[in-house]
Amino acid sequence: MPIGDFCKRDVVVTDRNASVTEAARLMREHHVGSVIVVGEGNGSLRPVGIVTDRDMVVEVLACGLDPDTILIEDIMTESLHTVAEEDGVFSTIRLMREHGVRRLPVVNTTGELEGVVSLDDLIALLATEIEEISRLIAREKIKENRQRP
Repeated sequence: MPIGDFCKRDVVVTDRNASVTEAARLMREHHVGSVIVVGEGNGSLRPVGIVTDRDMVVEVLACGLDPDTILIEDIMTESLHTVAEEDGVFSTIRLMREHGVRRLPVVNTTGELEGVVSLDDLIALLATEIEEISRLIAREKIKENRQRP
């Protein structure tokens, strides 16, 4: 399954000049654990970084800094890894594992932001697939018992 068929298309974004407080409000309003930092190019949004709730806690709050005066660009992860929307679920999981990230922006062939996928999303998908497999096994046993009493 291409990750583009599964990713969340409603992405919460901000620009690098937003304050940490502004980004935290966005995260609270949309019930998400991260915001994708975007830059604009030719009228399209391109992911340039990511900030998570953990980044805010570790980099700002735990250091006693004022989140109103710290900009997103000061704490965002710039070595951003992305996944192409046509990439598969397992290659996405492999990419997350290799880079130790829980979230990946999903981009199209020209690098424009199309969505975001999280580890939690993938666990939910895989749990559903495992449940379907277990139903198959149970059904197979019932079928076999009917055929061979």
